[in-house]
Amino acid sequence: MINDDFYMDLCIKEAWKYQGLTYPNPAVGSLILDKNGKILAKEAHKKAGTAHAELNTIIKALEVLGDKKIKYISDINEKYQYILKYHNNLFLDSTIYITLEPCNHQGKTPPCSILITTLGFKKVVIGKVDPNPKATGSIFLMEKNGIKIVKGILEKRCDALLKPFKKWQKDESYIFFKLALTQNGVYTDGIISSLKSRTYVHKLREKIDLLVIGGNTVRVDRPTLDCRFIDAKAPDILIYSKRDDFDKEIPLFNIENRNVFIENTLDRLKNYKFIMIEGGEGMLKASLEIVDDILLFVSPNFKEGKAINLSLELESINQDKIANDTIEWFKKI
Repeated sequence: MINDDFYMDLCIKEAWKYQGLTYPNPAVGSLILDKNGKILAKEAHKKAGTAHAELNTIIKALEVLGDKKIKYISDINEKYQYILKYHNNLFLDSTIYITLEPCNHQGKTPPCSILITTLGFKKVVIGKVDPNPKATGSIFLMEKNGIKIVKGILEKRCDALLKPFKKWQKDESYIFFKLALTQNGVYTDGIISSLKSRTYVHKLREKIDLLVIGGNTVRVDRPTLDCRFIDAKAPDILIYSKRDDFDKEIPLFNIENRNVFIENTLDRLKNYKFIMIEGGEGMLKASLEIVDDILLFVSPNFKEGKAINLSLELESINQDKIANDTIEWFKKI
């Protein structure tokens, strides 16, 4: 007996690895089971404008099944057309799991619904029906072509992945707070997270429009707040501070091609759509009302310093590991 919840859970966990990195697109995970119930591939959508989760999973599955040519095709549309022509019925009677209904329109990438229908999948398991009216309609198409559709599997958890996308659809800002702690709750006095965790944060910084940080953190830590680990453009900075007497030799003031604002309100956030706030206890207190989600990195190490001392009601959305760090997304209750 196939447990749809189990496989959808794997898709959800895969999608969360790219939350924020796909903005403004939603983070989506996918998985393929062959007719014998063996996992052929598990993949996700990784960046806006690139292959969707379903296409990535099908490509990986074809490689597992012995296709020698597909990995040498770089263009998405060419890969799509190659699969339509040379799939050799390898997916007959297979099942594909997707956290979000497959798209049904031609955008920067081709419609996944046609690909799934053409390849002869027997069953499609969907976590969440697409809230985007331009992309929905694939369920009708697939059912019309004899594919069994199961929808609403772990729907609440799949829907949680869509929060940034839904905000973007409504032309609203999505704001998340990033906080790094040691095992004993310390958030001060230098580097806390692993290099891999900090590299992931740099990837997020590349995607955001604005990075907000408290004035005291700037004065004490003298940060750069760029994307040097991935050699990408740094976001604009808002320093939230009652005083504007900053040493302009602090590295963050000397990064090219970005704006740095020093203001005593958070009103400027209204001008940006994808925003990350970094800081500690004081900054979290000041911004908690406007924050949508909290991204927490917890190092396994203990150190001396100031530990966070806040009463917060949060619900864990997803937990993962990066190197030895625990990374967890929370929503406010």
